[in-house]
Amino acid sequence: MRILSLLLILTASLSAQETMIREVFDPATDTHVEVLALFSKPSPGGYFPVRVKIANNLKSDRSISLDFESRSDYSSDLKTSSSFSFTAAGGKTVTRDILVPLNPPGGYSGSTNLSVILSGSLGRANNSANSNLSPDQPATLLSEALFTPNASSLDSEMNTKLSSGRSSSEFAAKFDPKQLPDDWLAFSGYDAIIMTDGDWSNIPPGGRNAILSWLRLGGQLMIYSATSTSPAAMGLPAEAGYGNIVIRRISSDLKLDAPNVVKLVLANPTKPQQAGLRHDFLSGWPLQKLFGEQTFRYALFVIVLIIFGILVGPVNLFVFAKSGQRHKLFITTPIISLGASLILIILIISQDGFGGSGIRRVLMEVRPDGGVNAAYLHQEQFSRTGVLTGSNFTINTPAIFQPVPIAESRWARYTDGSGAKGTFNLQPADGKLQASGDWFQSRSEQGHVLSAVVSTRGRIERTDKPDTYLSTFEFPIETLYYLDDAKQWHRADGITAGKRFTLTPVEAEMVLPTLIAEAGAFASRNHQFIMRAKDRPSHFIAISTGAPGIDTNPGIRWKETKTLITGPIVTP
Repeated sequence: MRILSLLLILTASLSAQETMIREVFDPATDTHVEVLALFSKPSPGGYFPVRVKIANNLKSDRSISLDFESRSDYSSDLKTSSSFSFTAAGGKTVTRDILVPLNPPGGYSGSTNLSVILSGSLGRANNSANSNLSPDQPATLLSEALFTPNASSLDSEMNTKLSSGRSSSEFAAKFDPKQLPDDWLAFSGYDAIIMTDGDWSNIPPGGRNAILSWLRLGGQLMIYSATSTSPAAMGLPAEAGYGNIVIRRISSDLKLDAPNVVKLVLANPTKPQQAGLRHDFLSGWPLQKLFGEQTFRYALFVIVLIIFGILVGPVNLFVFAKSGQRHKLFITTPIISLGASLILIILIISQDGFGGSGIRRVLMEVRPDGGVNAAYLHQEQFSRTGVLTGSNFTINTPAIFQPVPIAESRWARYTDGSGAKGTFNLQPADGKLQASGDWFQSRSEQGHVLSAVVSTRGRIERTDKPDTYLSTFEFPIETLYYLDDAKQWHRADGITAGKRFTLTPVEAEMVLPTLIAEAGAFASRNHQFIMRAKDRPSHFIAISTGAPGIDTNPGIRWKETKTLITGPIVTP
């Protein structure tokens, strides 16, 4: 009986991770490579956490490379590639966790196919991991303890709720709480995480902090407990930022009420990420409207083409290479063609210029309370480019970076449906992202969204003088609104770092129209965050045009970066 119990425990432990590759190079010494997926299925967008283990029991050093390619389905033209290299010294075992970038949601499918190829001095192998979701379905993670008894019923219930009528969508991917990564980016492609209170207790501190960062950025954390447990008793914050904490009771057999669980996931006040990325920017995106349209000067190009046609035709034939001198056509025709091409190039550069310009809107949640000292950023950006001299650039902040499909036009290069094509490569390295491919293209319009968590000491705090406050942000704040515990609004203007200021009571009618207008400059998902944040007592909302955004392509000149900052006022 003990042996059977031990086997069951070992089987459960093994099933919590998905083995993508296990290549045994030398059976005699058990020299091998393991590539383990920490989640059973990839999310639509974001990153996929993978654990790489190299057991090198040989005397010489060995190296491997892992090449990943992610597509929305097997035949999609929308893809993201990345590569990772590792070396294990002789007689050493090396274990590394990596985050594999996934292609952005797009096309007609919500599915994701991630392939991996192992190469190097420890053999060759390949495999893939797949997920199958409805295009607008929330991406969910479910703990191993709840997955085993409930996955089938949850899949069935979710399929009955989908408007698309699909019958093969999967409700959730599974995970082992003890093996969770400690980087919030690993969870960035998911909308909900569901587990038991015991699972939460088993998560290492790094994994908990990562989930809390993901939560404050807008995630939904659902915890099932056999007893009525408060968030504080589990070490969860009373304030979840833009996220949502749900705690429900569960019986000892860990059987979930499938209709209720699916209803809670679908009723999340925050729109699913892939639904927002697919639909919120296609038409009526406020940032694109604010930037304005670009007209194309057809007349100049038509005139050049007409002149070219006249020169290369009758003038060339009857003047430059007239009868008896037709051999000159081999000289004059290329010269005329090159001249016309040069003129067209000059016209394009004079009209569009080099680089590009754009505008950005940033939503920043600052949490100085509880020793967090972090800022949670959501950034939307729209840009129009002229002539670009390169497509590679570096993002110095670890972030989720995704293109958004915009309305079809002669300037748009990335659109929805069958037009969702492009190569959006990302390479994480040393806390940075190396980007290449179709993120920015010459003479085009493009939109992107970014999310990041950055350390900051910036805050609004009370001073030792009554009714006096201080900003420690390194940038000026044009206007700050504060809602106190009595639901009374206050306002201050012209706030600079280190200079004390006071708040003046104002009526709600003097505040809400401004905040609603500022929220209206964002797409739907971030708009929802702001509309919820404006009703939080003891919190402020500040407006700044001096706060820095997350920089991407250095060739883009950002004409305007406006930031809405939310958070609590703290007492030192």
